Amino acid sequence: MTDALTRARAGDELAFRELTDPYRRELQLHCYRILGSFQDAEDLLQETLLAAWRGLESFEGRSSLRAWLYRIATNRCLNALRDTRRQVPETRRDLPQPTRLSEPLWLEPYPDVLLEGISDTAPGPEARYETREAVALAFVAGLQHLPPRQRAVLVLRDVLGFAASEVAEMLDGTEASINSALQRARSTLDARMPPSRERAPLPRSARERELLGQFAEAFEAGDVDGLVRMLTDDALLSMPPQPLEYEGHEAIRVFLSDRFATHAGRRVRLIPTRANGQPAFGHYIEDAHAPIGRYFGVLVLTLEGDNVAAITRFGDSAILPALGLPRSLRL
Repeated sequence: MTDALTRARAGDELAFRELTDPYRRELQLHCYRILGSFQDAEDLLQETLLAAWRGLESFEGRSSLRAWLYRIATNRCLNALRDTRRQVPETRRDLPQPTRLSEPLWLEPYPDVLLEGISDTAPGPEARYETREAVALAFVAGLQHLPPRQRAVLVLRDVLGFAASEVAEMLDGTEASINSALQRARSTLDARMPPSRERAPLPRSARERELLGQFAEAFEAGDVDGLVRMLTDDALLSMPPQPLEYEGHEAIRVFLSDRFATHAGRRVRLIPTRANGQPAFGHYIEDAHAPIGRYFGVLVLTLEGDNVAAITRFGDSAILPALGLPRSLRL
């Protein structure tokens, strides 16, 4: 690294890329966990690399280059959270009565294709979570309910496995303050995480393909009863950032019946993809005036055994290219 570092400090951009490229994807994933937004994570990754390029002279080598980059990325994310003022979404009134209203959750899916090359051996020895476990929707959603500093501490300590002393240096704090923040974060996150579930089928296994095929067939046919039969008793349907949550068979049945009735007579297509280490579908509904399916959302499924434990719908179309999905398709 010494030769590349010397060349990079002299203004060699290729040398800088040689130094930083091995960490680009894991840094982007780190920003996503803290921000909950795939698009914001892309922006903050670029800000991090630009700051590292401009500040390379300040890297003294007391820590690893990886730790130094994580320090920059984490503090950039915390600054972004501090400076961002999100507008609370107006609760939709055209939908059935939900089981409950939750806090608005600013969350986007994370394309599985970007997880390739991020090794499960990347976390340090003190990490409590494997890489893929710590990108699951439930985990990332839980993080968004933590105060920003606690969120950063938990990710750095329990997901990435940095030592308390390293995190204290990154966040300009003391080890005692870091350990205190970590304990509070763990307590809050544990209370918000769903109960232990039966293990989902292996990704892309025959068992998973069969289950997803059944789901897509029932959904495209508007078969509400068939979909409900696939749900766990406590299944949850949500649509971030809308604060509406539908829990259990009857609530989800009413919701699906209402939505399918709204688009009655139009063909529906589900196109498979993957996000957050979970199966997902691009949802398309036939245009009223042409034989074209228009993008209507992304459905990310949480599986439990042979059942669906959660359906999370995202409506933003900006993430479609990263998921390999078109904005429209011919039916």
